[in-house]
Amino acid sequence: MVKERKSAHFVEASKIAIENVGDGIKRQMLGYGPDIMICRVWFEKGAVGDVHSHFHSQSSYVESGRFRVFIDGEERDMVAGDCFYVSPHQDHGAVCIEAGILIDTFSPAREDFLGE
Repeated sequence: MVKERKSAHFVEASKIAIENVGDGIKRQMLGYGPDIMICRVWFEKGAVGDVHSHFHSQSSYVESGRFRVFIDGEERDMVAGDCFYVSPHQDHGAVCIEAGILIDTFSPAREDFLGE
């Protein structure tokens, strides 16, 4: 079960740890509860989000940079302002072409990101 934060209403990004997940990728868990989670993910140029799948729905917004995104056999270059959606159990991944940030939203929350 996902534990809710002390204040479930407000998240100040400057007070939330940024986790180095390796290979040029850093992640910050922002607002979340059992049913939804939003994360900010920094990618260095050339960093790869390996193709994978999970039971969560995912919608991602490209805040900055340029990414080559793979979803269910399709491939597209995405830039700041673009967004993509991944249905549960679809294979997906990304390669960072220009250093940037993705804002990832998951439903339900990714308990594996919280170490629970």
